[in-house]
Amino acid sequence: MNTSSLKHIELPIEGMTCAACAIRIEKNLNKLSGVQANVNFANEKAHVNYDASQVRTDTLIGAIEKAGFHIAPRSVQLQLHKMTCAACAGHIEKALNKLPGVTATVNVATETAKVNFIPGLTTVDQLIEAVINAGYGASEINESNHAEEKARRLAAYQTELRLFWISSALTLPLVLQMGAMFAGHDMDMLPRWLQWLLATPVQFWIGRRFYIGGWHALRSGGANMDVLVALGTSMAYFFSAVVTAFALDQHVYFEASAAIITLVLLGKLMEARAKGKTSEAIEALIRLQPKTARIEREGEIIEVPASSLQVGDIFIVRPGENLPVDGVVVEGTSSVNESMLTGESLPVSKQASAKVFAATLNQQGLLKCRATSVGAQTQLAAIIRLVEEAQGSKAPIQRMADTISGIFVPIVVAISILTLAITWWLTSDFVAALINAVAVLVIACPCALGLATPTAIMVGTGRGAQVGVLVRNAAALEHAEKIQTVIVDKTGTLTEGKPEVTDIVPIESMSTQDLLRIAASLEQGSEHPLARAVLDSAQKMKLSLQPIHDFSAITGSGITAHMNGTHYLLGSPKFLIQQSIVVDEKQISALQAEGKTVIGVASISDNARSILGYLAIADRLRDTSLKAIERLQSMGIEIVMLTGDNAVTAAAIAKQTGITQYRAEVLPQDKAAEVMKLKAVGKFTAMVGDGINDAPALAAADVSFAIGAGSDIAIEAADITLIRSDLMSVADAISLSRATLRKIRQNLFFAFVYNTLGIPLAAMGMLSPVIAGAAMAMSSVSVVSNSLLLKRWRANH
Repeated sequence: MNTSSLKHIELPIEGMTCAACAIRIEKNLNKLSGVQANVNFANEKAHVNYDASQVRTDTLIGAIEKAGFHIAPRSVQLQLHKMTCAACAGHIEKALNKLPGVTATVNVATETAKVNFIPGLTTVDQLIEAVINAGYGASEINESNHAEEKARRLAAYQTELRLFWISSALTLPLVLQMGAMFAGHDMDMLPRWLQWLLATPVQFWIGRRFYIGGWHALRSGGANMDVLVALGTSMAYFFSAVVTAFALDQHVYFEASAAIITLVLLGKLMEARAKGKTSEAIEALIRLQPKTARIEREGEIIEVPASSLQVGDIFIVRPGENLPVDGVVVEGTSSVNESMLTGESLPVSKQASAKVFAATLNQQGLLKCRATSVGAQTQLAAIIRLVEEAQGSKAPIQRMADTISGIFVPIVVAISILTLAITWWLTSDFVAALINAVAVLVIACPCALGLATPTAIMVGTGRGAQVGVLVRNAAALEHAEKIQTVIVDKTGTLTEGKPEVTDIVPIESMSTQDLLRIAASLEQGSEHPLARAVLDSAQKMKLSLQPIHDFSAITGSGITAHMNGTHYLLGSPKFLIQQSIVVDEKQISALQAEGKTVIGVASISDNARSILGYLAIADRLRDTSLKAIERLQSMGIEIVMLTGDNAVTAAAIAKQTGITQYRAEVLPQDKAAEVMKLKAVGKFTAMVGDGINDAPALAAADVSFAIGAGSDIAIEAADITLIRSDLMSVADAISLSRATLRKIRQNLFFAFVYNTLGIPLAAMGMLSPVIAGAAMAMSSVSVVSNSLLLKRWRANH
């Protein structure tokens, strides 16, 4: 397989009614060569990885349509650039409409294009590329996509609601008659011809979706909930129609067929409404970003669409307004509420050069900022993208439910046929046998099984995003529950990652200024946190730095360079000793015992090797580190600290935080090996890190956490990103994982128990078809509602 031709697309699917539909679509797609697909029933999307050299996107769409479903068309709005007249609009329209499955209209006044397209045949990137190739510019207006999708779903819901009320009006007289029979009235209150008249539109107009869905399922070699409802209600309806047509002396069951359809519709409406609430976290994030922004152009402040902002634009944010994009403060001071991104309620002070993020709330002063990330590149967009990907992924625990859902309907149909045959044989009462068989068909519910896991994942990942815990996929959320050992990097994880020079200890005639000048000159250009501490200290003392040459760095140990004709060394005491430099171990140990990192400066000249002095650097512990360690330990989790510092400094930090296990003098390249050692003893292990040198260790762990303030590489390698840069978020993530898995297990237990008890009761004649239909309608609603209880989960800040 050519890796360069591997593609991933997400296809929104319409027409699924239960988990069996998702399984059938998944099966049809995976039959295609070079395709690996999973279908999420809860968010009605197919996530497909495919080899473009073996299969085309229209083939994928054809496989879905062959199964009886179709791809929901998508609408997108593009902000157009460089348009000057109506002819420009014509050129852009023509360029867009040449793409497969695209219908586009361009508005000259607003400089926007509204495009309807089929996902899979065309992508938003291809739309933008077509505009660019035509000689213009374009960018996606993201919030419009969500608004369009929300409007479409709302319109579909309202249509379903109208049909439900019509069905209820036609069914109510039939149900009232059934109630009268239970009260002791032997005669029909309604003439049978009228009952037939009322039940027919419910069966074949309101209920036509079940016949259509069932036909598509059977035609593609599968079966779903539609098959069960269509079979069950048809048996009751046609039996009653025959009795009525031939005036037979039998009871009719028009009320059963009509009531079952009405109740199933009610259940689907309630399910749709509940499922909509599972994505409220995403909706809340999307609503945060303002639609307009104030920018400074040619000395004037003008209001423009936020989507039109470009990197480098200067924008103004007044008190009480949300920031439109990510940026850097260039003028002004204020405090900004970032709780919508981090979950942290305390506002953050901002001044010149401070970073600010889209959707956060400016609380006090006026801020003038320069845009650094816009559109899909903002942190808010990244969060939304991560949450959507996580909600669309499939947890390993769902495999069993998927397997059962795939064979569920055929088994239920077989049980129904057996119920009909055995009951008729034992009782010689065909009518009773038929009613029991109908009850078996309508009480069975594969939907509850299919919704048990994804709805909990959707709520859990959305809730996590609200408190600054971003889960990459469902598997990571599931695995976090199993964590037994958490490995933490010291710098930037336990500590703030902002080390400062605390002690400057020169030797003999060397002054503190000269020692610091030499050290800072050697460190110039380095981005290592310790180097930055030395350079910042020199800057505060306004020391001028000297040029260096023949620079050489030994990773994790030290550096060597020439300056003013002298060969200098700078690094850890261990490094200096290896270079035959005599150091004052007593002096060094005293500083290290205070939890400080010591670096030494030495010179080599005329074969003489001399120590010039020491710099002690301390990185303050985060305020929450001690509480976070205590909380993790109270959860039964073992903590192991890794650090490149010496054993004495590591011991001091471990003592301050209450950590009993640590590994000192671990070089960056050896961190992954330490992770593998802990995994080798059978511990389910998590790694928490923030730097580039943590990426291999993060990849080696069973579950990896990236501190959000760390590097993009660490975040890319991690399963879970912690926006708050706070170790307490690790405990929050594990707590959220445990809560989510509890809900999943509760949902699966309920779904299994419901079907295990309900089907036998129906087979034994202990449930009427109407009650069975009501129970089936409510089963999936109860599963989704149970998942929604995860919204009550709270982070422990």
